[in-house]
Amino acid sequence: MPTGFGRLWSAQTISSLGDGVSHAALPLLALTLTRNPMALAVVTAAGTLPWLLFGVLGGALVDRWDRRRTMWVMDAARAVLLAIPAAAAALDVLSIGLLAAVAFLLGLGGLFFDTAATAYLPDLLGRDPALLERANSRLRGAQTAMSGFAGPPAGSALLALGRAVPLLADAVSFMLSALLVRTLPAMPRPVPEVRESLLRQARAGAWYVFRDRVLLGLALRPAVGNIAFLAVETVLALFAHDRLGIDTYGFGLLLTAEATGGLFGAGIASYLGRRLGTGTALTCTAAVEGLAILGLAAAPNPYVAGLALAVCGAGMGATMVLGPSLRQAIVPAHLMGRVASTSRMLAMCAAPVGAFLGGWLATTYDIRTPLYAAAVLLLAMTAVTASMTSNRRVEAALRAAAPAGGPDHPASKDPVRESAPDLL
Repeated sequence: MPTGFGRLWSAQTISSLGDGVSHAALPLLALTLTRNPMALAVVTAAGTLPWLLFGVLGGALVDRWDRRRTMWVMDAARAVLLAIPAAAAALDVLSIGLLAAVAFLLGLGGLFFDTAATAYLPDLLGRDPALLERANSRLRGAQTAMSGFAGPPAGSALLALGRAVPLLADAVSFMLSALLVRTLPAMPRPVPEVRESLLRQARAGAWYVFRDRVLLGLALRPAVGNIAFLAVETVLALFAHDRLGIDTYGFGLLLTAEATGGLFGAGIASYLGRRLGTGTALTCTAAVEGLAILGLAAAPNPYVAGLALAVCGAGMGATMVLGPSLRQAIVPAHLMGRVASTSRMLAMCAAPVGAFLGGWLATTYDIRTPLYAAAVLLLAMTAVTASMTSNRRVEAALRAAAPAGGPDHPASKDPVRESAPDLL
């Protein structure tokens, strides 16, 4: 792995720890201000709004900007931003409106940072598929460990020391990340001069995804998956309490089982890709997710439920390494930001649909119904996308991308390549 990757990995690991701290602290902070469920939902929803409102346009901007600079500026800006609610908490003037505004701006900064990081990684690694899988496996594993295991307990513990403490800790993590990213090697911008309008460039990026079978299949998996998983997540606490007899502490352990599976899946993703081929591995992990949710719905006790969630987490962890790695290997450098943000936006837009579906099915039928529906949806998605991301199509896409394998290759700067590829 290039030396620069170690610094990028360290930066994202530190930032993920801070994210885990704030993800636990922000809802608890909001809970000290109000018990109104709708007000609490506003704070939660505010963080996802930037992807819904500016996802594709944000990707177009990232494709215009220097990606390394975008990353460290966004981290530095988020560090400064968190000082505002920290000061408000210390002065006892914190409000739900301020928390919602901060959550929205943090989400906006995350949009630009995540898109720029996704676009920067293939430049750093020379668009080598094997290196991309290894890199994404390490990044995903660190993110799961920090934001899923270490961060939330630390956020709760820091909140006991004072309402401003976890916010300041997250600010420090962003600043350290910014300093590390600032030392990464600079990469040439894929498009030195921009002559097209921002809206036209954004539309070209979205059209590129919808016209390419492989990229569309990769985008459909998290989009449909979010509908299914949010349907489950909406009722999971109630299902665990009413049907499995799990208390609050046990529910935390149940979620830890899923995170543990996610770490395992991220760790074996590259092995699965080598043994089965990336396309077949993606189909298998998607099928595993559906079958695991089916097992969760039929679970007779907490132990079977925990095992089912761990298996589901393993499938998700492997998918979230293999899918982005493949996308980074086959998308031209000058389109990477727009393609990544379009795929992420589709997934984010699907999440509220899944939450509403889960609540409606549980209210209208039974608490297990959303789980069975989610399993059917995941298995149907697996069947539909299997041919779209088959080994044959994946290998053809990799061969087509090989001539434009680096950011300095002339084809990666050719404006004609803004049109959709002939991979139908």
